[in-house]
Amino acid sequence: MRRLGVVTMAAVGLATSATGQTPAGGAGLAIPPASAELSTADVAAWSLSPAAAAAAAAADAASVDPVAHGRYLATAGNCGDCHTNPGGAAYAGARPIQTPFGVIYSANITPDPETGIGGVSPDRFYRAMHTGIGHLGEPLYPAFPYTYFTHISRRDSDDLRAYLMSLPAVRQAKPANRLPFPLNVRFVMRIWNALYFRPGSFTPDPAKSEAWNRGAYLVTGPGHCGACHTPKNLLVADKTSQALQGGTLDNWNALNLTGDLRDGLGAWSADDVVQFLRTGRNGRASASGNMTEVIYNSTSRMSEADLRAIAIYLKDLPPSGRPPQTASTDAAALGAGQAIYVDTCAACHRTLGRGDPGYFPPLGGDAAVQARDPTTILRIILQGARATPTPERPTPLAMPPFAWKLTDQQVADVTSYVRASWGNAASPVSASQVGRLRRRLHESSP
Repeated sequence: MRRLGVVTMAAVGLATSATGQTPAGGAGLAIPPASAELSTADVAAWSLSPAAAAAAAAADAASVDPVAHGRYLATAGNCGDCHTNPGGAAYAGARPIQTPFGVIYSANITPDPETGIGGVSPDRFYRAMHTGIGHLGEPLYPAFPYTYFTHISRRDSDDLRAYLMSLPAVRQAKPANRLPFPLNVRFVMRIWNALYFRPGSFTPDPAKSEAWNRGAYLVTGPGHCGACHTPKNLLVADKTSQALQGGTLDNWNALNLTGDLRDGLGAWSADDVVQFLRTGRNGRASASGNMTEVIYNSTSRMSEADLRAIAIYLKDLPPSGRPPQTASTDAAALGAGQAIYVDTCAACHRTLGRGDPGYFPPLGGDAAVQARDPTTILRIILQGARATPTPERPTPLAMPPFAWKLTDQQVADVTSYVRASWGNAASPVSASQVGRLRRRLHESSP
């Protein structure tokens, strides 16, 4: 229930402590504002220790109690992220979800009988999860990722509903979606479903281990990772032949999760994946953008066994087989980019791009830096980034924005330099690419 197109594993650096103060000597360098949803104080209250939090997650994951098990499934699926409007009641919906075609508001999934799911039977709840048909018979929009939830088992669907029915009922009507004609006509979704959706169930692979199958179930079912990490066509349907090869949505690029060495997880170990999902950072990367919400609300609260299972599954994905990129050979542009890097970036990321692993990510060999779509690295340079606090890493380090300081050409030069240095090999970036993203970010700002 993570909203469509908000997930990215970004690995660009976080270059200052997130105190909310302007850095010394950096007049005008505003640290990206902390999200009220990602509270360090809340992290401190999760448990007495990370070990205690992990034990509680493991207990819920293995529980035979439907409510406890359903609570864990809601965490694994990050249901609260989409179904809680910032500042509103938990799971009461009404959160605006940005799509390429307009705004869709999330549903109230508390047990209120009139505005929530209080009158929805287990059969109809499962029908919505499995077939994308709402309790009134209406086709749902795939911003609710039923194309992935179709793989959720009936027992898990019933347990998830049991947990939601245990929540306080909140009367909160869902606002009308803001979609243009004909997308505001639900019947259109029947055509979309006929073209792009087939209900199905998860079938374990007997040739694989129990952990691999558990990871596959979580990634392709409750976790719906491909909702962001799989590229989309013009009608926002998955390009299934490119599953988990990275996607660009909501002005972020979600990381390629296949075994590609440069822009995927090929150079990561299973331990790297587990650490990233548990803490939001590892020796190779730090989460930024909307992936911080996924880690804060979901993966950092999952069991160690499930994080390991996800890592085992992802690490078994083969490379995409796409042709390699060609880095810039423009000596003048690379020289300009190097000068900007030394002046602006090297203090934290070091002259040779080695960073300070676990704090300021190394840029050499970085998957997000070398992504085929440079949206994420460009956005972080323009807007800055803030790490998510987790029990094991409660200090949310941050990188300041540089949109105020660097022109489009300068951002393009320094990005192309980083994408061509220290063993990196990714295509150069143009000033026009930077300018288009800068305008989109300005238009989407509050």
